Amino acid sequence: MNSRYIDLEIQGGIIRKFTDLVLDYTGTLSQDGILLPGVAERLTGISAGLRITIMTADTFGMAADQTKGLPLDFKIIRTGIEKADAVSMMGGKNVIAVGNGRNDVPMMSRAGLGIAVIGPEGASAELVRAADVVVIDILNALDLIVHPLRLKATLRD
Repeated sequence: MNSRYIDLEIQGGIIRKFTDLVLDYTGTLSQDGILLPGVAERLTGISAGLRITIMTADTFGMAADQTKGLPLDFKIIRTGIEKADAVSMMGGKNVIAVGNGRNDVPMMSRAGLGIAVIGPEGASAELVRAADVVVIDILNALDLIVHPLRLKATLRD
């Protein structure tokens, strides 16, 4: 059982206890399969408060090597439904989901907070419509978790 969590204030002043951070890899944490600068350090810091899981189809076949040694779980998936089912098993509304692809839409619909990243590989328009928050890169997404008052300001009614 995960004893780590963070409290974030979301819409209407509701405080939600988040226990898990689920991240897509390809196009979200990486460009052309290479982990983006600054991501490893932020994930290491966030791991003190949240259990982190990367779920990816691993298009470039490099995700496991690129994230080796980081404090996270790593899962190869085939479909967005697999991501969504995993989010549900983690508690759904206690999960923050971050991604950029169309296959991330199902997990965003089950997560308590969905963050779409429009990174160097772009983002699915369908995902942008499904997300609670949209950011221009993964570092901004991770910084929202590190600095929760930014989320409060973005999501207030």
